[in-house]
Amino acid sequence: MKSLLALLKGYWDILRRPSVHYSLGFLTLGGFVAGIIFWGGFNTALEATNTEAFCISCHEMRDNVYVELKDTIHYSNRSGVRATCPDCHVPHKWTDKIARKMQASKEVWGKIFGTINTRDKFLAHRRELAEHEWLRLKSNDSLECRNCHNFEFMDFTRQGQRARQMHSTALASGAATCIDCHKGIAHKLPDMSGVPGW
Repeated sequence: MKSLLALLKGYWDILRRPSVHYSLGFLTLGGFVAGIIFWGGFNTALEATNTEAFCISCHEMRDNVYVELKDTIHYSNRSGVRATCPDCHVPHKWTDKIARKMQASKEVWGKIFGTINTRDKFLAHRRELAEHEWLRLKSNDSLECRNCHNFEFMDFTRQGQRARQMHSTALASGAATCIDCHKGIAHKLPDMSGVPGW
């Protein structure tokens, strides 16, 4: 124990001692420049992973869910506004985005180890994948939906009777969130047999 303390004290003395070859100002400036370079590289990589091109670069997404998205109103509509993969699956706020990227590392694991690398494997895991995404959207009050669909500006008078009733009661009171009623809005639903209400 005594030798461990002596070793730690020796390391601390090295860290406290002024540099023999470089001034403190040079080391501070060098650390600042290195930090800017790291931060710039980090943000560039982060933004590169927030593009549809990145999302569909693996065939698991391109050949499965992206094909389905092309048949929905979120892809092609009369207004010309199109939602891309990151619009629905990556939050806009930086802290939420970082948290989502950490969660997405599990999806990368599935890609690397071939959990869903074929259509059959994807279909076998589809319900589990969908339930994870639904739970995520439920827990964040459908944050990504609300980035485009702002509840405060909805004109209930222009909605159908059922939508008007649900939006003005369950959604307004907080009893429900977008994903509770709009599962399958951009992708086909998995096999929902055995789920009450389906």
